[in-house]
Amino acid sequence: MLELLPSQAAAGWDSRLQLRYALRQGRTSAWHLHEGALRVLAALYPEGEAVCHHVLVHPPAGMAGGDNLRVDLELQAGAHALLTTPGATRFYRSLGATASQRLHARVAEGARLEWLPLESLAYEDCIAENRALFELAPGAEMMAWDMLALGRPAAGDVFARGSFTQHLEIPGVWLERGCIDGGDQVLRDAPGGLDGQAALGTLVLAAGTPLESARREALLETARALVALLPEGLRAGVTAPQPEVLVLRAMAARIEPVAQLLRSAWAAWRVQAWGLPACAPRVWST
Repeated sequence: MLELLPSQAAAGWDSRLQLRYALRQGRTSAWHLHEGALRVLAALYPEGEAVCHHVLVHPPAGMAGGDNLRVDLELQAGAHALLTTPGATRFYRSLGATASQRLHARVAEGARLEWLPLESLAYEDCIAENRALFELAPGAEMMAWDMLALGRPAAGDVFARGSFTQHLEIPGVWLERGCIDGGDQVLRDAPGGLDGQAALGTLVLAAGTPLESARREALLETARALVALLPEGLRAGVTAPQPEVLVLRAMAARIEPVAQLLRSAWAAWRVQAWGLPACAPRVWST
């Protein structure tokens, strides 16, 4: 039985969601418990019973200083879950407290996780941390992405103040942590930094055991072919920093081309790595 973690005092609004997926008789079934506003919609099976699609919903649609969202999910052996959100996560102006969003995922042998939330929007003067930790057992695989838009370029908001920390980790294999300080003009504008770009994206394909060399190279070549077709203004590259991990990174002035590239790469890798056609969640087109 799932048990909710004890509540902790906080200045903001705490929400917790626990999810568990198990494969039984060819069907990935889901159980969940929630505390606070964060919850999931009904399990959907648009591509058959083996893959469970879940949409995570946070009715406030944004986070202020002191708010905390936590998602703990577990995929048991052989289960396959795809999780997304119906819209962007907005991090609003803070008076000093940090808004925190945390994911802790455990993926068992033979299980597959697709963690595909829509983008985060960092408003000027926000103080935010977005942390994701994935524990992959031998034989487990996952695809996950993180997309971030700094400020609101269409409204003239260039994120000149505030901070946004991103933390992505596969323990013992891969750790990426960076803090974007809006007041650091060198970071924002220098060619060795963001070079004036306001939208960033990272797509990760990872396994609990090293990917075979030929398979890894084939997946890299697929992503490189997509990168070679980039529209003007979109920059991207793909690498394998560890034998277990492939990473595609992109940046642009706006989030839309970044999101399109990551979706295209996800779709291509899904077919190539898992033999599954791309089945985009319906909320992406609404």
